[in-house]
Amino acid sequence: NQPNPFRRFVDAPFYPLPLLQPEQEPVSPAYEAIYQRGMIPPQPVTVRTLSRFLELALAITAWKRAGQTQWALRSNPSSGNLHPTEGYLVLPPMSGLSSHHGLYHYAPHDHGLELRAEFPAEDATRLLGAFPPNACLLALTSIIWRESWKYGERAFRYCHHDVGHAIGAARIAAATLGWNLALLDGTDQATLASLLGVNREEDFAGAEREHPDCVAVVWPAGDPATIPIWLDPTPVQAMSHGHWHGRANRLSHDVPVPWEIIDDVAEATRKTSQEHRSVTFPCREPIRTPSGVLYSGPEAGTIIRQRRSAVSLDGKTSITAATFYRMLARVMPGAERQ
Repeated sequence: NQPNPFRRFVDAPFYPLPLLQPEQEPVSPAYEAIYQRGMIPPQPVTVRTLSRFLELALAITAWKRAGQTQWALRSNPSSGNLHPTEGYLVLPPMSGLSSHHGLYHYAPHDHGLELRAEFPAEDATRLLGAFPPNACLLALTSIIWRESWKYGERAFRYCHHDVGHAIGAARIAAATLGWNLALLDGTDQATLASLLGVNREEDFAGAEREHPDCVAVVWPAGDPATIPIWLDPTPVQAMSHGHWHGRANRLSHDVPVPWEIIDDVAEATRKTSQEHRSVTFPCREPIRTPSGVLYSGPEAGTIIRQRRSAVSLDGKTSITAATFYRMLARVMPGAERQ
């Protein structure tokens, strides 16, 4: 009864992203370099750089087969490899995409963007104008059924684990391009649901629903920036009346088993208030370092593409305490503000 792992929006305009080889621009920097402020020159936000960003954040990296069963591995880890997490982008008009401001759903199977909505320019400009130039929004949702068919009531917790994995994967992917990523965790869920259209009953009729999880702003690092970590609901409400495309596909073969306790917990944990806070990001002055002197190790993209879950440890191989603590330091909440 395992569901279809790929959410698509039927009849939505589809924009394939370029399939970039590792040696094609933008080339991934050395893995160690992404943790040094100012080391990576910021790339512009284009279809090409978005392709690389999504490849390293949410894309399929390999296929596996056992007998008649085949499954995909992705850049972002997932409990049970069930991948309940869906990714969305809010983008300005861009060559290779729509000529309007729009909301796009990322389709990993075909590595492309599905246009879910075209937004009025005035309202979308007002929303994005609160952030640095060339900023876009990355949002994540969860299809809880992808976990609940196997794990029952534990699915809500596992979906949140996976959202955390996806945030981390996206932050690292952004760093390879010299981009900042800041979680807008002051945003209430009703505003996020309206922005993503997951509250549109007609678009999800007969299909598994999506739970609005979080939204982040992504932008090329550079000048110091003080940004709000919440979305203004007024332009979002106006944008929700834009032109919408597509309807969600059905993932499960059978009628999903209802887990009322998941609905109860989702309602009890719903974020209902806005938090009007701001965060300041420092200037990223470029570092002058001779090529290959300090950061000649493996490329970040190489490490990301070979990511696998640790499921069978030999009990003998060890790492140093310094390596272990360096690993922990890189997942601390303040890492993205360095």
